[in-house]
Amino acid sequence: MKQYNNIAFTFPGQGSQSLGMLSELAESHSEIKETFRTASEVLGLDLWQMHSNGSPEIINQTENTQPLMLSAGVAVWRVWCKISPIRPGWMAGHSLGEFTALVCANSLTFEDAIAMVRERARLMQQAVPEGAGAMAAIIGLEDPQVVAICREVGENGIVAPVNFNAPGQIVIAGEVDAVNQAIDAAKQAGARRAVILPVSVPSHCVLMQSAAEEFSSYIENIKVESPEVPVIHNVDVASHAAADVIRHVLAKQMYNPVRWSDGVKFMNEQGVSAFVECGPGKILSGLNKRIVKGCDVLPVNNNKTLATAVEFIQ
Repeated sequence: MKQYNNIAFTFPGQGSQSLGMLSELAESHSEIKETFRTASEVLGLDLWQMHSNGSPEIINQTENTQPLMLSAGVAVWRVWCKISPIRPGWMAGHSLGEFTALVCANSLTFEDAIAMVRERARLMQQAVPEGAGAMAAIIGLEDPQVVAICREVGENGIVAPVNFNAPGQIVIAGEVDAVNQAIDAAKQAGARRAVILPVSVPSHCVLMQSAAEEFSSYIENIKVESPEVPVIHNVDVASHAAADVIRHVLAKQMYNPVRWSDGVKFMNEQGVSAFVECGPGKILSGLNKRIVKGCDVLPVNNNKTLATAVEFIQ
């Protein structure tokens, strides 16, 4: 194996899921279904059946999305490890993807992580009944503008910026009426787009604090090893080796903003020039390209993109 400090692997979270998202890779690589089979055994739930024959409504339910996306990211990583000797110098995951990164960095076992994210999702959904909260993407405004809009609307209800994804792209979350008010205000302020996202809980805002407290108790005794590859965490844009600290930032992430843009900039400052998106979709690749102008972005989610990335990184 060869580790390259100019390469980072990034792992997507909720929002990148789609029906049959890894079907093509699964035809060529047994690791895909094997990974889903392990996850299904842990949960007592057929995740591959859900992945292949479910419905958008089913896979968009947070309790299903989180284990599906974790399984998908880990499965693609295992395929990569089989066919390429190249390993990254850095890892990061967007929200739920942070758990994927920790599994791939051998900090968490896959089995523990699957159980963790299912419980995380259950607690999040329990904290805010479906339909009471919402998340929305605001595109085309500067960060301070969105912060100001949320502060103003927040006098009448809970809403806050929760994902600082890239210049000109922020996600907000909170109570559904407040989020809709913020969408209207953003459009009036000149946002190119302001749209509700297909998620069932308002992640990373204060509405998740009670869920985070329960999750913190749940993971207290989960075994956490020092990551073999530095994992940049969403909350504080730092990597950690101590188990207690990793547990703390995972719980804190649930009710604090995802600082994705800062994390990508930090890795670039450490010498990273190529970002591989390991898992379904290419959302992170689009964000990373906007955050670091001129960087190489390589989504890996099917046979063609896998071959392209392997050829590029060798």
